[in-house]
Amino acid sequence: MDTTHRTTTDQQKSADQRRRELLEAADRVVLRDGPKASMNAIAAEAGITKPILYRHFGDKGGLYRALATRHTDALLSALRAALDAPADRRRRVESTLDTYLASIEAMPQVYRFLMHPAEESHQSEQGFDVGRHSAPLLRRMGEDLGQVIAERVDLGPGSEAQARIWGHGIVGMMHAAGDWWLGERPCSRDELVRSLADLLWGRLAAAGDRPDGPGF
Repeated sequence: MDTTHRTTTDQQKSADQRRRELLEAADRVVLRDGPKASMNAIAAEAGITKPILYRHFGDKGGLYRALATRHTDALLSALRAALDAPADRRRRVESTLDTYLASIEAMPQVYRFLMHPAEESHQSEQGFDVGRHSAPLLRRMGEDLGQVIAERVDLGPGSEAQARIWGHGIVGMMHAAGDWWLGERPCSRDELVRSLADLLWGRLAAAGDRPDGPGF
């Protein structure tokens, strides 16, 4: 490896490391402030000026997207692990629902930051206007879950399109029910999981595994 290439690689590694450190600082502010998290507060937490923060992420939207990717990647990985667990299908359905609900329960401020705009965001620097960004996150989760279903479950003719419908429908159900539950806490998490699983179970119980898939 020549010196120029090695220097470029080292600089990229250093930039990637710095970006991770800034995202960790942003996470700490979001955990504290939720949707009211501001660029000023994040820069202060990281011990830098706001222009340096902009240099790494471009603008508030760039930082939001980086945080959203970070948390969505982690959530999707956890959901796939629940789907792959060595258990019967009903148990895996319940485990997947519970994984989603447990994640928003464990970090409600992060959830609110990702899914709910701050009321002050249209008036000042304080807060991110994230409402317009939440739909792409849900679409990404819906596509990912649809792919998982298509890989595993035989839904007959039009199976791939049906799997995408199910993926987006299940994500929409989890999001709407979870948002309501997190705000009102009308029942235990276990009760909500069982009720949602009951709602899903009819057609899913009757569908067979794809012969060339990993099984579900």
